[in-house]
Amino acid sequence: MTLSDRLKDVFVQALDLGDDIEVETLKYRDIEAWDSVGHMALVAAIEDEFDVQLETDQVIDMSSFKVALDMLRGFGLSD
Repeated sequence: MTLSDRLKDVFVQALDLGDDIEVETLKYRDIEAWDSVGHMALVAAIEDEFDVQLETDQVIDMSSFKVALDMLRGFGLSD
């Protein structure tokens, strides 16, 4: 499973997304589930799944699936 696929699964589970959501293009507040509470649940799920600790600036800057994926790559994680 690729890094992108793993992250997609985390988004789907943390935000309780249905099949009709295109996760790869998702941005913060595009959907009701990704509000401030959903954002923190997503951050916790990402940290747990990938065994990383996001800095406060990263949490604030994580505004899309793509940004989250790039952040994980910044930790040295790859496909």
